[in-house]
Amino acid sequence: MKAENILIIEDEALQRETLAEALRGECSQVRTAATAEDGLAHVAGERVDVVITDFKLPDHDGLHVLQEVKRINPEIAVIVITAYGSIDRAVSVMKAGAFDYLTKPVNIEELVMVLERACAHQALVSENARLRRDLGEKFSMDGVIARSRSMEEALNLAGRVAPSDASVLLQGESGTGKEVLARVVHAASRRKDGPFVAFNAAALPPTLVESELFGHEKGAFTGADYRKEGKFELAHKGTLLLDEVTEMSLPLQAKLLRVLQEHEIDKVGGRESIPVDVRVIATSNRDIKKRIRENLFREDLYYRLNVIPLKISPLRERKEDIPLLAEHFLQKHRRENNKPVMSIDESTVSLLKKYNWPGNIRELANIMERAAILCTEDTLLPAHLFFEDDAEMDGDGSSKPLSNFRGTIHQMEKELILQTLEEQNGNKTRAAESLGISIRTLRNKLTEYQSSG
Repeated sequence: MKAENILIIEDEALQRETLAEALRGECSQVRTAATAEDGLAHVAGERVDVVITDFKLPDHDGLHVLQEVKRINPEIAVIVITAYGSIDRAVSVMKAGAFDYLTKPVNIEELVMVLERACAHQALVSENARLRRDLGEKFSMDGVIARSRSMEEALNLAGRVAPSDASVLLQGESGTGKEVLARVVHAASRRKDGPFVAFNAAALPPTLVESELFGHEKGAFTGADYRKEGKFELAHKGTLLLDEVTEMSLPLQAKLLRVLQEHEIDKVGGRESIPVDVRVIATSNRDIKKRIRENLFREDLYYRLNVIPLKISPLRERKEDIPLLAEHFLQKHRRENNKPVMSIDESTVSLLKKYNWPGNIRELANIMERAAILCTEDTLLPAHLFFEDDAEMDGDGSSKPLSNFRGTIHQMEKELILQTLEEQNGNKTRAAESLGISIRTLRNKLTEYQSSG
């Protein structure tokens, strides 16, 4: 990632020009300053994305520069250059919020690598800011699509606990919308202007989870070529979502418990604890009490996380939400794919409500996206829905003509087409019109049924 606007503050002319020349190919614009005051004037009056400053300057030290830069614009990344072996200085600037530090003589390749990470960090900060601007509208209580009593109760509780800093434990099956509800809590909290950082404990090997959560110091282990900020540091003054927290190993659970109790982290390879101000929202799709009985989850951590319990019912238990969600996803994907306005036929809604939705809202979104792409009509009919061939129906609805049908979606589709064709006295054109599909699709389906017997 190419850097944008870089400022180098260095009083030694040769070193200043050497660094500037080395970085001009890596950056859109490189400015230089020989004193702290000149450099801070640049920061105050111009756009600066990254500041590279020597610690020892004629008028102020690098710590002063760092503090002033952060006062002017907290989002600017600051890289501090220190004299070789000045570990105490390095620790002081890192605690004060420096992105990273380098020791003299500066290795240009290492500087470029640190700069690339700083720019990636800046891109993340900018994206986070954009998301925060959208968050209030997208994830407000009123913005959640739900009609069921269970979701209304969950949203009501979420609204009551959001202003606090209490830990929240969200439980529910995969795909029920736990992360959406976590974002709702964040958006309604006093931390809404801070970062929202999501971390899935099940997505990484156990050996990497500690470094991702708590960060590591340069040289902490083989391959640790730079200092890494962990998710807790990135979420400082905001909210950290620990997705599938029950998948964490027991040793990591113990370290997480300490962070929740002491509000400080220990980086891998670090010498001192770092204070953090983070609200934790954890999720799980497991039976946590069972995990505790099996000695796979710490009971003390459970009680620390479960200050506010929020449970989300599976979609099959709140079917009154299905029509609203289906309409939302259909129109969303219709717009994304430049398709004309579509409506959902009542028979389609009935079919959607009869399905058990093992994948919950995530599966519904997938099926409606597929329907929006493949449907060529202005009305979405049952024949436009494509489920898994082994999908099972409840069979308790009253939709026509398949009110008492129980079987797979593939079988239901076949039965619907054959019954419609019979109702139209074998007229394929009228049957296709009634089904909302093209005559070619109908013929292909009939050929498929004939070949399969």
